[in-house]
Formats: sequence, structure tokens, C-alpha cells
Amino acid sequence: MTRIKKTRKGGENGPKRKPKLKKSEEVASSKRKRDSGNKAGSRHNEGMLNQASPSGSGRKSSNDPRHGSKKPVALTLTDSKPQAKVKQPKLSDEQKLLALEEDPRLNNLLDMLEEGRDLSAEDQSWLDKQLSKIEALMEKLGIADIDEAPASRPSSDDDLLEKFESGAELLKDYQQD
Repeated sequence: MTRIKKTRKGGENGPKRKPKLKKSEEVASSKRKRDSGNKAGSRHNEGMLNQASPSGSGRKSSNDPRHGSKKPVALTLTDSKPQAKVKQPKLSDEQKLLALEEDPRLNNLLDMLEEGRDLSAEDQSWLDKQLSKIEALMEKLGIADIDEAPASRPSSDDDLLEKFESGAELLKDYQQD
């Protein structure tokens, strides 16, 4: 069997081409109809429109619905819109107290005070604020600071004797019951 090369001709059933026209007929049919519609860019060139029709029949910018708002648009970001904040879960008082006590800046400043160094005014005010926050949280939680608890030392031997005797009386009451 011999090989038959495929052709692009459709044959009898294929699509038909348009008949070829002469050059004179071709040029006449390819020309566009002129003067249909407005000139290109006519809505952006108001000055040219007003010059072309000085009789007042030209379009005015206030009557032209294609023109948008004349309100100036700010090209920079403004802080008028508050940005959405990521809400963190509220910490309990114990967690707040732990977070304050574990603050590395607070620990460094307290170490500097223990060493006897002087702090700047800014650091001292920050330290005072943090310590007052810690004290308020401790009072709220009912935690007594060990250093601030008054040591109940009797001032004399008589006070010691009274304390001993009252303890002895309590022991006798307990033994009788």
C-alpha cells in the first residue's frame, strides 16, 4: 500500500474561501468610516473641547457624568483607622505577678541596687512603678511579703515570761479536754 500525503485542501466538503478581489475593490472595502464618535481622549482634554466650541455648547465639567469626584485622595496612610489588635487571653492575677517578677530588666535593676550602684532617673521611676504594681497584686492576692512582716520580738524579759506563761495555760487547757 502506498503512502498518501495529507493535504490542507478540504476538497468538495471543506470550507470555501472568499473569492479574491481586485486591488481597487480591496482598498475601498478596507477603509474605515470616518467621523463616527468623539475624538480619542476627548473627556480628558477639556481645554480642547472649550476651544473647539466657543459658543458655549461644549461640555462643562460639572455636567459631565463621566468625571468622578473632585475630592482629593490622600496618598499616604493615616492612623485614623485603628488597626485590629490581636486579643490575648486575660491573665489571672497570679500570672501577672509571675510575669512581673520574671522580668529580666527588673531583675537587672534590683541586682544593681543590691550592688550599690546608682540608677538613672528613668530607670528608678520604672523600677518604682513595677514594684508598686507587684505590691498591689500581692495585696490583692493576700500574699504577705516576708521582709515586710514585723518580727514580733519581745522587748524585755518580762514580755518573754508573759508569753511563756500564757502558753503554759493553753497547754493545761488542752490536756484537761
